[in-house]
Amino acid sequence: MSGIPERAEVVVVGAGPVGLTVAASLVGRGHEVVVVDRLAAGANTSRACVIHPRTLELLEEVGVAQRLTELGIHAERFDIRDGDRTLVPVRFDQLPTNYRYVLMVPQYLTEQVLLERLEELGGSVHRPYSAVGVTQTADGAEVTLDSGDTIKAQYVVAADGMNSKIRDLAGLGYDHKDALALNFTLVDVRVDSGLPTDQVLLYFSKPGMLVVAPLPDGSFRLVAEVDDAPEHPDLAYAQELLDVRGPQSKRAPVTEVVWGSRFRIHERVADRYRDRRIVLAGDAAHTHSPAGGQGMNLGLRDAVALGDALSEALKNGDEKLLDDYAIVSRAEAVRVVTFAHRLTRLATAPAGVRRIRNIGLNLLSHLPAFRRGLSRQLSAIHR
Repeated sequence: MSGIPERAEVVVVGAGPVGLTVAASLVGRGHEVVVVDRLAAGANTSRACVIHPRTLELLEEVGVAQRLTELGIHAERFDIRDGDRTLVPVRFDQLPTNYRYVLMVPQYLTEQVLLERLEELGGSVHRPYSAVGVTQTADGAEVTLDSGDTIKAQYVVAADGMNSKIRDLAGLGYDHKDALALNFTLVDVRVDSGLPTDQVLLYFSKPGMLVVAPLPDGSFRLVAEVDDAPEHPDLAYAQELLDVRGPQSKRAPVTEVVWGSRFRIHERVADRYRDRRIVLAGDAAHTHSPAGGQGMNLGLRDAVALGDALSEALKNGDEKLLDDYAIVSRAEAVRVVTFAHRLTRLATAPAGVRRIRNIGLNLLSHLPAFRRGLSRQLSAIHR
């Protein structure tokens, strides 16, 4: 016997931050939820490392916001720089919210906090199980796992990432091809000195863009657009990124590479978020540039809204909130993807126009409305 329940109100496929949030939201309301994930254990790399103010507001509903804020760095400032010169200072400490900062916390800690919350509420994750099939009836759906087990449920949440099997089986495909084709390197490093520990920096240098973000363990996340990113960036590679694209008056000596990876940008939004009993959330529904750190945040906001909508449908048989979720969340994804696209285009402008771009940004930075608008776009606080 595998121990997998044969029935549940909701099956959540995928136990990343989005799947865990949906599950915790529903279990906290007394619903029967089965969560399955193909990995034997959660990943322990940092990956997504920023949580924005609006996301923290919504995570209060799940009961994890305070715990997360205790674990992360509160970065009240985001600067766009060219070497040592600040082009655009963006502050979050004037936002109309209790969270006047972006929270820097590695994804594995976010997942850990969400999993602990789910378990506190009486839920769990079944591993390692891959969903290999799904069928629908008038009043429910049935998920087939690679173990041969089947689970009958009223709804199925596809939170299984960019290459979602459930999305593809349900025919909820993407409506357009990628508009960007850029390669990025990602390196978590430790440095001897020279980098601020309380703010996020985006360097618009002549050689290309570089993001530098502090992490709670004292390391720094480096993200750069490059032509040919190494699979395993080493110390010399990370040092060159900082030397050429980062601060110029004072060198930041790299002492250790903690972790590194490479990735290629994809820009996609599913043409529909729902097909009867199957609903998409997170990267299964949308994927885009990491510019502005919007990806996981958009997924977490999906998850909270979807938890509310599914609970209403399960308790009262009213699917209006589900219909609204499919429409409103998709429209928000299109908006965020467009913003990330523009920010990426700006950050990766051709070498010949980078000087003009930097002059223009510096002029715009003197307008309070521009700085305020950028802080609200990044934080998702629009009120």
